[in-house]
Amino acid sequence: MYQFIDNGTVTSAKGYYATGIHCGLKKRKKDVALIYSPTACTAAGTFTLNKVQAAPILVSKEIISKGTPVHAVLINSGNANACTGAQGHEDAIASQAYCAGLLSVPQASVLVSSTGVIGQLMPMHTFFSGIEQAVKTLRTDGGILAAKAIMTTDLQMKNFAVEVELTEGKVTIGGICKGSGMIMPNMATMLAFITTDAGIAQPLLQKMLVSAVNSSFNRISVDGDTSTNDMVILLANNAAGIAIEEGSESYNAFYSALEAVCKEMAKSIVVDGEGATKLVSISVHNAKTIADADDIARTIANSPLVKTAIHGCDANWGRILSAAGRSGVDFDPGKAKIYFDDLPILLEDYQIVLDEEKALAILQKDTMDIAIHINEGSCSTQWWTCDFSQDYIKINANYRT
Repeated sequence: MYQFIDNGTVTSAKGYYATGIHCGLKKRKKDVALIYSPTACTAAGTFTLNKVQAAPILVSKEIISKGTPVHAVLINSGNANACTGAQGHEDAIASQAYCAGLLSVPQASVLVSSTGVIGQLMPMHTFFSGIEQAVKTLRTDGGILAAKAIMTTDLQMKNFAVEVELTEGKVTIGGICKGSGMIMPNMATMLAFITTDAGIAQPLLQKMLVSAVNSSFNRISVDGDTSTNDMVILLANNAAGIAIEEGSESYNAFYSALEAVCKEMAKSIVVDGEGATKLVSISVHNAKTIADADDIARTIANSPLVKTAIHGCDANWGRILSAAGRSGVDFDPGKAKIYFDDLPILLEDYQIVLDEEKALAILQKDTMDIAIHINEGSCSTQWWTCDFSQDYIKINANYRT
């Protein structure tokens, strides 16, 4: 059993400190965050599949791949440190080393993460000043500050935590994330940092995170773009003194809670999508395989024609079926059924049963579900997307200014 904590963050779990400060990487808003555990953590991570990968991604991926214990995650916003070549990599290493020195921990125990404008070198003097401030201002209730500091075009702060009741006692999972644009599965620019005070071996932690990410962050889309800097990090410091073993009841309970946190974080990114006004669930039912279901859902979720129709409250089911048809999945479109929430729109043999008035009422809501039954098998999936509005164009046309 798990229960969400009001206004929970990464510092809701025992033994974690965090902060967020402004140092000048951005004009006015907070731009450096730091998450820290004095006790070394096992660490898991998933990273962008974009071939263009920012320097901090390369540094942090190596740490995770080696199973190195981690004490801290250093994050900056306002500068992605991506497409910056050898100098960018040196800067990422230098920021890691500087932070580790101030914390008196091994350099390889500091993960680094960046988000912001691509192709600009990091102003290191400014960044070093920010790291100094961050280390000095770490606090046990600093998770909210960190959540604010990782935001870029986000309009809403994104922070969550749950308490999980296990047979051995209680553990906590807390998380913060950012993301609003350049959001597409394959480690969709989004960042997420999750902490727990449970004790979990690194291989098992990695397995759990990959599975949770695949059913949450990897099933969302705002605009179909995958960033150069995307990552999800999960830390476990065992401050609660409760170990999680694979196959146990505690494992099942913990994983359910972790997946729930990841899904809430993922949906919060879609809700805050650039220019978005609606959260839309895309459900695909009765596919031959999960891969087929995901391919159809992904294509519908990414379709500009579907997303603009949703924004305009236009019950244009043809765009939905057409998107499914170009997904590459082999199915008989004559068997397909489409629903808005529980309202049937299209039935088998292209029977149009659309009630325009009822459909409009659903489309005018802040949240809705589009379900397509392709009746070829028994596999289903659920994805989340948002509508496209004119504000999306305005935000991204003026991003660098």
